[in-house]
Amino acid sequence: MKIRRILATAVAAAVTTPVVLLSVTPAFADDKPAAQTQNKPSVAELEKAAAAAQAVYDDAVAAEEAAEAAMEAAASDTAPLAVTAKAARDTAAEAATAKTTADEAVVAAQAAVDDLTDAATDEERSAAESALTEAKTAAKAADDAKVAADDEAEKAGKALDDYRVAAAKELHKARKALEQALADKNSADEALAKAKEEEAEGGGEDETCVPEPKLTTVVTGLPSTVVAGTKTDFKLRVTNGTGKTMDEVYPFVYVHATDKSGLKGLDDLVRLQWSSGSSKTWKNVDNENYIDRISPLKAGAHADIKMRLTVDAKAPAGNGVTFVAGDYWNDNGTCGGSPDLEGYEFMIAAAGSKPGKTPDATVGTTKPNNSNLTPQTGASATPAGGTLAATGSSDATSQLALASGAAMAIGAGAVFVVRRRKAGTHA
Repeated sequence: MKIRRILATAVAAAVTTPVVLLSVTPAFADDKPAAQTQNKPSVAELEKAAAAAQAVYDDAVAAEEAAEAAMEAAASDTAPLAVTAKAARDTAAEAATAKTTADEAVVAAQAAVDDLTDAATDEERSAAESALTEAKTAAKAADDAKVAADDEAEKAGKALDDYRVAAAKELHKARKALEQALADKNSADEALAKAKEEEAEGGGEDETCVPEPKLTTVVTGLPSTVVAGTKTDFKLRVTNGTGKTMDEVYPFVYVHATDKSGLKGLDDLVRLQWSSGSSKTWKNVDNENYIDRISPLKAGAHADIKMRLTVDAKAPAGNGVTFVAGDYWNDNGTCGGSPDLEGYEFMIAAAGSKPGKTPDATVGTTKPNNSNLTPQTGASATPAGGTLAATGSSDATSQLALASGAAMAIGAGAVFVVRRRKAGTHA
């Protein structure tokens, strides 16, 4: 059995733009996914998205090749700036040699004056002193020429270095863009392949998943300011507010962060982990941003999951948001999930900061009232009905259709759409 959270409108944005710059600001509270639809992208639409991703990838390949060629040209000794820099260095070397020669001439002329005896005629003394004066004048000119030549050589060298550094930066950017384009292309191809597979295997017998607003996910204990280089523990409560048991529930968690400008992503410097019950073992959230299933979650019950947010000490001051949601699947084939992604916003303080006690992170929507709901297993913090599945990535792992970072944080463009059971694969 497979469940998928496909963000339809975000798909197009993620695959048609080489670089998606996302800003995490207080505006996220207003930009959380709000529009829902039960219309799943068709195979034709996914084919179009895959073709767009392929085109972006092809352009990225060409751009990377051009940047590689530019880097090779910049590194070549025949590059115009390299030729200019060499000529300037040669001129500076010649000026240095000329200065040395001129200085030696001054020393010789001074020695000639010093060697004059009382028997020297006025003409001999005048000639020696004139030669010394001329030697000093020539030495001063040679020194000025050397200073000027050294300055030109330094400027030419800096221009060459700047040129090569710029070429290296462009190559790095091109390679990163190519890496992202390849990831988006692979995601688009995979989404298309799975859609075709489901269409072939399930046909019209697949059942449509629906939004379920009474399946709620609420975060508590996550501070509104997190210091880089620290680990922060908080809690995720998943509640089945419906009147029916959900056989399998899959909590979804995702963290996104940027620097203060909102232009530089910090996702590689933030990490989410989870644990359940009294376990002291922390597990990484899987690469599809799901925690292992809660099986089952009875009507009116909730399950508490321990969460841990780690922010690398290298992270600069910035902003972050932790998104949470949930999907469910029943043995009879019915399925659904939280219609919205709740985004809990927090600030990242630079390593070593001491922000003191700060309030908890909040979202722009009202938290559900669970006063009439009781934990299925008494006061225990274990998931309702037992524990989270301990098998790592289960046979019901969920998958984002395209690049999760871009798709999840686009906000208003993210749309909840159908999840369907693959015939013959439900455990």
